[in-house]
Amino acid sequence: MSQARSTRAPSARSEATREAILGAAERLYAENGVVAVSNRQVGDAAGQSNSAVVGYHFGSKEDLVRAIVVRRTGGVERIRSGHVAAIGEGADLRAWVSALVLPSTQYFAELGAPTWYARFASQVMTDPVLRPILVDEALSSATLRETLTGITSCLPPIPADVRSARGAMARTLLTHVMAEREAEFAASGADPTPYWTACGIDLVDAIVGIWSAPVSR
Repeated sequence: MSQARSTRAPSARSEATREAILGAAERLYAENGVVAVSNRQVGDAAGQSNSAVVGYHFGSKEDLVRAIVVRRTGGVERIRSGHVAAIGEGADLRAWVSALVLPSTQYFAELGAPTWYARFASQVMTDPVLRPILVDEALSSATLRETLTGITSCLPPIPADVRSARGAMARTLLTHVMAEREAEFAASGADPTPYWTACGIDLVDAIVGIWSAPVSR
């Protein structure tokens, strides 16, 4: 029995260390940007005295960023699966945009306060080296791809360059508004749940408006 316990203990300690590193990195990257934060700083914030601990558990900084993304996207996709399953035949643009937006705001509400991932994602999206990590992991989700296809199916005929520009506008709005709201909610110390709900509804309204606006050129 004692041998079995000693075999399990390092694995449990290793998992606890990994979780501490992920949480510390997410917070520090959210507050300061990924490039500005060293692995040593992450290790210190995670309560680890070994300066090589981050590299030992995660390898490169890019690997650590990917691990943070994977850690969070599972929760978002769990909620999105429910939204997509509830969408019936002939769903309109708002239904599909809701399936795009609300899973994230609902997930943040589930996490409570404070959260850091929206600000982390905003920092990553502005980094040309790290941005593909976030995009690739997101698009690996079948439900997200189905949601994007659903949005496209509801759009009126518009020029390809206009469609591309509006897609970029929608992504930017979604990413940075959630980051700004997350910072506000964390600073207020209040229960963020009703505010995340309102944020989600506002974002759906705005993104539907972006896609539905008339084309003037």
